[in-house]
Amino acid sequence: MATTLLLAVACVLVGSVNIPAAQVWSIVTGQGCDNEAWTIIVLEARIPMVVTAALAGAALAVSGLLLQTSFNNPLAGPSILGVSTGAGLGVAIVMLAMGGTVGGFFGSSVGSYVAILMGALLGAALVLALLIVFSSIVKSSSVLLIIGILVSYLASSIISLLNSLATEEGMASYVAWGFGTFSSVTPSQMPVFASTIIVSLMASALMVKPLNAMLLGTRYATNIGVNVRRSRNLMLLVTGLLTAIVTAFCGPIGFLGLVVPHVARLMLATSNHSRLIPATMLAGAATALLCSLLSVMGSHVIPINAITPVIGVPIIIYLIVNRRKIQYFN
Repeated sequence: MATTLLLAVACVLVGSVNIPAAQVWSIVTGQGCDNEAWTIIVLEARIPMVVTAALAGAALAVSGLLLQTSFNNPLAGPSILGVSTGAGLGVAIVMLAMGGTVGGFFGSSVGSYVAILMGALLGAALVLALLIVFSSIVKSSSVLLIIGILVSYLASSIISLLNSLATEEGMASYVAWGFGTFSSVTPSQMPVFASTIIVSLMASALMVKPLNAMLLGTRYATNIGVNVRRSRNLMLLVTGLLTAIVTAFCGPIGFLGLVVPHVARLMLATSNHSRLIPATMLAGAATALLCSLLSVMGSHVIPINAITPVIGVPIIIYLIVNRRKIQYFN
């Protein structure tokens, strides 16, 4: 908690525009500032970015945790299983098929981001539906992981095809979206973004009993009265909603959903979801805030997807090398 708060404060204080800390404090506390531009930057850019990063990090981290438990596979995650790519495909269809002018097509900027959000939701839902179908056919979690990767490649190829047929404006919009950023959620969009994530995170917190039961196997979970199929479908529904809304607003942010749940497990040395879910939320928020802070520390803003692999890849390699020594699902 303390680390997350410190990173949030650092993100408000640090940016590509140098604003004295005393002035930032005056703006945040409502005392005002003589420089109107600084006030706009702090209130309409940095604070929304901090809220967006914290919520997006928590959402992606919990999505990864739910997928890893649901499929009993430590390498499962929204990006690995193709959920993020499916959401990206939905966004690509909306943005590229309309030439980057979804706002004009729907008549307003509100219609624009609603269309993108619906596209992301439908894309994620399609991939999750395929995973549900294959999970009932394929019993091996490793095979299911491979299927998820293949679905991700298929969605990526369709996105490439759409890019080749799109206008320059549409292609530029989609490429910029694909870099990933936590600065894209405006104050007017924040209520939709925040409320959807908060409600979905609350729903995930209510799944502690079936999640813990599924750690011991589906047969054990069924014997103690857990409806495994319904519970798994609910987990996938929450995962799809969290992944889709983050992908729609922030772009396809990679590695957070795969890495952060493992970090939380190693910190707590437990797989009990009553403790693991809150820890994963905080760790995800802290990791996203760290990436956001690193992206704006220089004179140029660095895309988030250029930073997450630098943090995520060493952790994944460590987990793979030490997999026999680390017990996740017990």
